[in-house]
Amino acid sequence: MTSNPDREIFSSRILNYPLESVYGAFADPLHLKNWWGPEGFTNTIHEFDLRPGGKWILTMHGPENGNYENYSVFKIVEPLQLIAWTRVSQPLFAMEIGFKKLGDAQTEISFRMIFETVEECDKIRRFAQPKNEENFDRLERVLSGM
Repeated sequence: MTSNPDREIFSSRILNYPLESVYGAFADPLHLKNWWGPEGFTNTIHEFDLRPGGKWILTMHGPENGNYENYSVFKIVEPLQLIAWTRVSQPLFAMEIGFKKLGDAQTEISFRMIFETVEECDKIRRFAQPKNEENFDRLERVLSGM
């Protein structure tokens, strides 16, 4: 899929934690379940096979009692650098999480959501960016306790 900013939502944050810790907070489902998703959500991870072709199946439990089934397949797993997957459940998009070491105790994490069409992207764009920021806030709280 070629890069097109009109079909992408990009969010990033610089975290004052080592690269290995930030990557580990994603790669270990015991940590991941505690921060994935917007504020107020909890997660049940049913399957997490972090390798190309591996499945990631989870239920996100919303604060208003909604349950959201998520099914994705990992495409790229480059430890400490990049994890990419394609969603099999709605909404459909490809996701890339980048990890970049900025210093011994500083890491940039980035989320890139890539949609097939501008219209699909625009439907999600208005709430994805603030929700991604909530996601990063939750990640920082988990990292502070690791």
